[in-house]
Amino acid sequence: MLLARLHFNMATLRTLMAVALPMVVSQGAFAVMIFTDRYFMSQIDPTHMAASLGGGVAFFFSLCFFLGVISYANALVAQYRGAGHAGKCSRVVTQGLLMGLLCQPIMFIIGFYVLKLFLVMGHEQTMLELESSYYAILMLGSLFALWKGCLSSYFAGISRTRVVMVCDVAGLMLNIPLCWAMAFGHFGFPAMGIDGAAWSTVLSSLFSLILFFFYYLARQNRLAFLVMESFRVDLPVLRRYLRLGLPSGVELFLNVAAFNLFLLMFQSYGVAESAAAAIVFNWDILSFVPMLGLNIGIVSLIGHSVGARSMEKTNEVISAGFVIAIAYSSMLALLFIFFRYPLVDVFAPPQGDFAEIRVLAAFMMIGLCCYTMADAVIQVSGGVLRGAGDTQWVMYSSTALHWIMLVMQYLVIRVWEFGPKASWLVFCAMILAIAIVFLMRLWSGRWRDEEALRAVMAE
Repeated sequence: MLLARLHFNMATLRTLMAVALPMVVSQGAFAVMIFTDRYFMSQIDPTHMAASLGGGVAFFFSLCFFLGVISYANALVAQYRGAGHAGKCSRVVTQGLLMGLLCQPIMFIIGFYVLKLFLVMGHEQTMLELESSYYAILMLGSLFALWKGCLSSYFAGISRTRVVMVCDVAGLMLNIPLCWAMAFGHFGFPAMGIDGAAWSTVLSSLFSLILFFFYYLARQNRLAFLVMESFRVDLPVLRRYLRLGLPSGVELFLNVAAFNLFLLMFQSYGVAESAAAAIVFNWDILSFVPMLGLNIGIVSLIGHSVGARSMEKTNEVISAGFVIAIAYSSMLALLFIFFRYPLVDVFAPPQGDFAEIRVLAAFMMIGLCCYTMADAVIQVSGGVLRGAGDTQWVMYSSTALHWIMLVMQYLVIRVWEFGPKASWLVFCAMILAIAIVFLMRLWSGRWRDEEALRAVMAE
């Protein structure tokens, strides 16, 4: 049983904090970037804010399959490093960069059909035009996002997460003033509104990517991981990359697709409901995205332990992960429930009636505080399972539950025509169900069998 194996070790907790904290800051920088963009849009009107949410989620949906595959570089690099194969770490990066380049034609085909999808979701004409424009501009920077994801995963895999933090925070420091200038017309820029917010995101991603390449090609990294010998197709590494990474990509794609379709259906309630969802998910980002940083740290440490065949260390990492995640999510849950009205009021526009949006968003904040704890369990359990290579099980279970949730939402919203509060309660219940299923898999220990680990490491 899992509880019999768990051993809390303060040294391991400190190691996980050292690896994960820069990733928390890095993912937090991404959250602040999105938060700031939507805040600037809220100062125009609720329709702009809702459009930035819909267009942004659609962009991530278009990207997520390829990003899910490429970002599995974190676990692969950690496993190779744990097994003492430093030269293969940089070969993983080469395969990832090549995949990101080759998938660009597919990305543009996806973009064409996603724009068509906006047309059939029943959004108001003004919102349709805004979210379509925002989405199309973001898609022009898709290669930057994929390559940045690959290099970020590499540095996480070798536990140099401070590099990731520096690059992402630098991108944030550029994005905030650039978004303000391009959206509202400062520093010589014309007032571009939501288009300016999108262009600032693309340019900031390019800036971060350049910094990542600077660190990757630095002398110390080149020599330690044989970077200059890695620029070639390595079929054994590529096959293993695809075998373990494809389930992660499929899982992320199908889960984000389900979430995106749910969000689009929820937005069909009206502008007030769309704006309320945008407000709540803005605050959710400040919870969810830093937890992703912890997840990345767990994947890295578990992958290293699997490569080194040190399963005792995995027990310590699991214990440390739950201690950090539960403590953090508990504090946020209390914040969300006791200060929900002031948090919602942050997004009140300068003019117009905000009362309907305020009431609904405050109700949704109660659900947010409830599922924050469940999401902490998902991030820790999922990080362990992905780091150990149990990606097929994660794909099947997670996608099945997400699509069950989508079917339920279709019935609630379109068939039974219940209100937005009922829809939100169903969403929160499904997050809790996913947490329970992931915890049961972790508890079973099947992912750590010697035969399973041999299959994971095989090329």
